[in-house]
Amino acid sequence: MSRPITIEDVRVILTQPGSARLAVVKVITSEPGLHGVGCATFTQRIHAVAAAIEHHLKPFLLGRDVARIEEIWQMSMVHGYWRNGPVLNNAISGVDQALWDIKGKRANMPVYDLLGGKCREAANVYVHADGPTPSDVADRVKSSMDDGYRYVRVQQGMYGGNTETFVQPEGAPPGAYFDPKRYRRDTLTMLEHVRAEVGDDVELLHDVHERLHPADAISFAKAVEPIGLYFLEDLLAPEDLAWFERVRAACSTPLAMGELFNHPSEWQTVAEQKLVDFLRMHVSQMGGITPARKAADLAHRHGLRTAWHGPADTSPVGHAANLHLDLWAPAFGIQEWYQPSDLDRTVFPGLPEVRNGYLYPNDAPGLGIDVDEALAAEYPIVDGVEQWTQTRLPDGSPVRP
Repeated sequence: MSRPITIEDVRVILTQPGSARLAVVKVITSEPGLHGVGCATFTQRIHAVAAAIEHHLKPFLLGRDVARIEEIWQMSMVHGYWRNGPVLNNAISGVDQALWDIKGKRANMPVYDLLGGKCREAANVYVHADGPTPSDVADRVKSSMDDGYRYVRVQQGMYGGNTETFVQPEGAPPGAYFDPKRYRRDTLTMLEHVRAEVGDDVELLHDVHERLHPADAISFAKAVEPIGLYFLEDLLAPEDLAWFERVRAACSTPLAMGELFNHPSEWQTVAEQKLVDFLRMHVSQMGGITPARKAADLAHRHGLRTAWHGPADTSPVGHAANLHLDLWAPAFGIQEWYQPSDLDRTVFPGLPEVRNGYLYPNDAPGLGIDVDEALAAEYPIVDGVEQWTQTRLPDGSPVRP
């Protein structure tokens, strides 16, 4: 019997070629020239993830057989005793995706073939259109349509809407203030205007970003029902999952949920009880490809579809992993796409490409993407205190972002 190929080193590559701090894991093997890459990006707590990999996962992983992905994932998850938190999940995800990348390279097959082969040649994607007024948003949707996109997420003033004109208490602390009532009113007006301007040939999406009290969220979901959204995203927070049953009773607006989920019981609950229509977990947040493929099977069994989280603070490696899941999963729905820069494509050679609204792989073995470490080092991460997650109501009360 031939000797197994083992993990010889685990590197954490921190880089910021764009607006977001990114963490990429590189697993070096005992086979000369064979390595894999994975996404471990938790941009708001990136140093905690890097420390978890460097000081805890790496010593645990050295010398292990790279072929044993499932066993490594399971043991990594329980080895720290406490589990299913975002820092550890992202750390494990980086290693997990890298091991799938290695397995594909060893087999000379793309990861989607290892999962069972393609169900489709490319993945429909949606992009973002934001603006200060309904007319601005409509114009940006039209621009996206001109670029070949058929699915567009629309926001006015990003999460929570515009915040210039409400009264704050004297001495109110700084923060990302928003008025929930004004947000509901302005967003409904914007959605009605955009639908009237662009017609029904483009699918519109909107992200509430858990900004509403559950009772107000139900009212809002019912109010937007006539607009015919492809889905309404993160209408409620994970802490408020029980309210989804009341949303279902009130309206038929399609619902997407999951980017903040860490624990399998969260996505199992909404799938098994059919409380939402799309599962859209952040693949590195949930622990990588190994749990994501199981969640995709769960979605298929219960009549849901996938819509993996794909913002700019997912690394290009993470976007490649999303695409392999998209191409394979029978229950695929849509993929969020962040429209990478030319610099992103240089730092991360092999990044998937969009043509006429579809995201295509490059069909190289493994994940088909790599990281130029020398170039990545030229764009070090910039530390700072996040502002947009310091969310407050008009009276200054802290709320979930």
